Amino acid sequence: MSFPLLTATAALPALGAIATAAVPAAQRVAAKWLALLVSLGTLALAAVTLVRFDPDGARYQLTESHPWIADFGVRYELGVDGIGVALVALTALLIPFIILAGWHDADPQETGSSRWRPTQGFFALILAVEAMVIISFEATDVFLFYIFFEAMLIPMYFLIGGFGDRAHGAYRSAGSTAEGDAAAATQRSYAAVKFLLYNLVGGLIMLAAVIGLYVVAGNFSLQEIVQARANGTLDMATNTERWLFLGFFFAFAVKAPLWPLHTWLPNAMGEATAPVAVLITAVVDKVGTFAMLRFCLQLFPEASKWATPAILVLALISIVYGALLAVGQRDIKRLVAYASISHFGFIIMGIFAMTSQGQSGATLYMVNHGISTAALMLVAGFLISRRGSRLIADYGGVQKVAPVLAGTFLIGGLATLSLPGLAPFVSEFLVLVGTFTRYPVVGIIATFGIVLAALYTLVLYQRTMTGPVKAEVAEMPDLRVRELLVVAPLIALLIFLGVYPKPVTDIVNPAVKQTMSDVHKTDPKPEVEAAK
Repeated sequence: MSFPLLTATAALPALGAIATAAVPAAQRVAAKWLALLVSLGTLALAAVTLVRFDPDGARYQLTESHPWIADFGVRYELGVDGIGVALVALTALLIPFIILAGWHDADPQETGSSRWRPTQGFFALILAVEAMVIISFEATDVFLFYIFFEAMLIPMYFLIGGFGDRAHGAYRSAGSTAEGDAAAATQRSYAAVKFLLYNLVGGLIMLAAVIGLYVVAGNFSLQEIVQARANGTLDMATNTERWLFLGFFFAFAVKAPLWPLHTWLPNAMGEATAPVAVLITAVVDKVGTFAMLRFCLQLFPEASKWATPAILVLALISIVYGALLAVGQRDIKRLVAYASISHFGFIIMGIFAMTSQGQSGATLYMVNHGISTAALMLVAGFLISRRGSRLIADYGGVQKVAPVLAGTFLIGGLATLSLPGLAPFVSEFLVLVGTFTRYPVVGIIATFGIVLAALYTLVLYQRTMTGPVKAEVAEMPDLRVRELLVVAPLIALLIFLGVYPKPVTDIVNPAVKQTMSDVHKTDPKPEVEAAK
């Protein structure tokens, strides 16, 4: 029996979460180091998975399958294709940086709170989320996927509501510290409950669709259902397929998030600490867009094509609406949140453009967005922790007193606007090319989002980093060694993948071609043939 590598990659952070939570209360530093070591061990296992994966081999590799709930056809079934293995690697890569960036986020002496907050619990919850996200990328049993798709809401709820951001400049200036803390606590609770309710509603609708799928197919195995549909032994009625598709897609659109189901994200990212905000948008939200590729398109190919026009319209609205709201934001973290809504619109547009360039670009976009958002948000978190405010107006002239912080913030911002030479440019270009070849009007309108991205990013940098030095930031220290260890590798990856994206595209392209085959789509032929 071969070593269960996929199980081990998900089980290590799960066991690490339990061990970290069990560390004695007085040993906070030990809990931090344990969590960091577990995350590095998970990264090592993910790296082995990536090395052992053969892009030219079988579609699903390193598979595991064991009976679980036999009476209902539920199996513990894992396997990764090129898309899944890339996102497992992204998740494992980002968690150590999230832990390092949040090293002091649950320490009372750092937050200024008189209420003891368990450091052990904070890091245990991060590891628990990592375990659930990884197994979601690996699961090829629909019921198994659903369980962890929903279960990750629990630790995320506590990370947002119990360990939220306390840098509320508006509250601090509006009244006493006690009043400000009470107002901030109310906002954190509201954001956490909103996050939970939105995603629970989406999950309940998906549960109905999962049950409906079992009634139609008789099992939950993704590979068996796709194969049965391909060889004609499983035939779904048109209306049945469409209703099931809508049940799955709704849940994934909430998680992604897609307009108009997006409103929980700015609240959640604004009230969470910067590392948890990265966990939300760079890791957890990717499960939604990944699931559209793996489950919606493969299980319901005809319904996916039927819904494409409406989904492209929603994606376009997300792109433009998210960018417009980002332009008008006064809060740094909410600006990044609305920018992410715009970026997720590009990802979903690429998926449903139904071209190989669009879907390859969308997958690459998931990876690059995770890295670029992590870089920008974590540097923003370091900035906010120094000043104690998220408001853009409370900053000015930072580049004169903290040039390294300002420089890394600029690179993260330029990656967000997809500057050529940085990783997101390649993925955004592929998405636009892939969309334009089949839906030229949609592609043209989507480019408006790029213009707006340049506007909100450069205005943010101008207002916070340039101009006269404000008295409140005059003594602001530059990035420390721990903070540089967080930011420098992310920036190096942004530059490397911007210049040489081939390592990622070589892995994901075969999986994209197979997905295109599942939906019986081929790339449009050029309207004008090249001269011979």
